[in-house]
Amino acid sequence: MGQADQKIIPGRYQVYPRTLCFVRRRRDVLLLRGAPDKPIWPEKYNGVGGHVKPNEDVYTAALREIREETGLTVRDLQLRGIVNVPAAVKNKGVLLFVFTARATDQRVRASEEGEPKWVALDKIYDLDLVEDLPILLPRVLSMGPKSAPFFAVYGYDEQDQLMATFPGEQPS
Repeated sequence: MGQADQKIIPGRYQVYPRTLCFVRRRRDVLLLRGAPDKPIWPEKYNGVGGHVKPNEDVYTAALREIREETGLTVRDLQLRGIVNVPAAVKNKGVLLFVFTARATDQRVRASEEGEPKWVALDKIYDLDLVEDLPILLPRVLSMGPKSAPFFAVYGYDEQDQLMATFPGEQPS
């Protein structure tokens, strides 16, 4: 099958691949407080990640984003889940690849994306988090080294509240 045979069909659902990683160090997780001028989630706390570039696999993209946004080199990068996030734009969405990793160092640096901060696990929910973190973090941080990745789809209810559906579970 050649490149021309991939058939990107106008009008079909298309996704933009992104990575999201939660880096751990002892009893802390690294969260990024979005820069105040960011167009999406300014000053809210999120994991580290971003867009996958053309000709880049998601694993390499996750490592690159961690390095660019924090200055860290990590080990034990593991895929933890894949989330389909339909967007408000018709037939467009995001395919979010969720990872965990272990930090090899605690020294981080800020980037244009925001300020990385080590947060104790028992203090995470005191922060102004991106709306899906209260759903994702408990699931991701409780996974063992051999846990299979989860799969989910996000949507919004009539009150525009985030709903996450995991196969075999009630929406949360």
